[in-house]
Amino acid sequence: MNMHKVIYDTDPGVDDAMALLFQVRHPEIELLGITSVFGNATIEDTTRNALYLAGRFAPHVPVARGAAAPLQRTAPGPLPMIHGGNGVGDIELPDDAGTFGATLDPRPAHRFIIDTVRAHPGEVTLLAVGPMTNLALALAEDPGIARLVKRVIIMGGAFGIHGILGNVSPAAEANIFNDPHAADQVLAAPWPLTLVGLDVTQRTIMSAAYLASLRDEVGDDGQFVWDVSRVYHRFHLSSEGLDGIYVHDSSAVACLVRPDLYTLRSGPVRVLTEGIAIGQTIQKPLSMPVPAQAWDNRPAQSVCIAADYAAVLELYRATLVAGVRA
Repeated sequence: MNMHKVIYDTDPGVDDAMALLFQVRHPEIELLGITSVFGNATIEDTTRNALYLAGRFAPHVPVARGAAAPLQRTAPGPLPMIHGGNGVGDIELPDDAGTFGATLDPRPAHRFIIDTVRAHPGEVTLLAVGPMTNLALALAEDPGIARLVKRVIIMGGAFGIHGILGNVSPAAEANIFNDPHAADQVLAAPWPLTLVGLDVTQRTIMSAAYLASLRDEVGDDGQFVWDVSRVYHRFHLSSEGLDGIYVHDSSAVACLVRPDLYTLRSGPVRVLTEGIAIGQTIQKPLSMPVPAQAWDNRPAQSVCIAADYAAVLELYRATLVAGVRA
């Protein structure tokens, strides 16, 4: 079995919660820690949600509180119409919060990342599905970790494949937009990095019928997926007429355990950090022969441009089914 040691950097978040459950139930993932970051909600709420999710599904996994704001910009406001007032679809959380039976690590998230990577050189995958602030802070404090990380997988960005360019502006995807300076720094680091962006996540759709089948067939896990996705589903239905939900963060997990399901394009990536298109991600493919100074001195990174979408959905379902049987 090909085991993946993972630090999950996240801003829970409905789809973040669904992706965490996917990781906990997948037999090839060893979750070393969860690091919170601002994004879908405030850092107070995303950290609380990370603790709740860890306590419910993986109480042995520590949680480290991360960045409350971008490197150079103001923190975005919460998104209650998408993720609910509490950030996790308005599911009921216990009144006596505490740490929900999980462990809150005393270190800030970026230090937790540094220490864990150095404790497992060449073994740790950073799976980041929120703003890239914690990763940028870790690089700034200890640039050497870039040579020690096994892999970085990011849910973020959009590259115009199938005409998809952004979801918070006509040019930008939310995770990149929320801290474009951090994202540009992370994409400049010499670690093997894959971007799983809107080009594939918005073509991977859990329909209402699919979500109902999980609810009916996968026990408590299926009921959790159903419950946590109700606000999210209503948002997709009201805003886009989509009777289902896009599979954003769980696609990054799928890319980790089944990279064969994804078609990649290689080349350096830049993020615009100012102007009306701030947060836009632009790749110079390696197949492009002309020089482009702003890209040519940076490492090539991988961008997902296509996927076996049905197989990704089946992988999620089969992982939860197997988890119930186990």
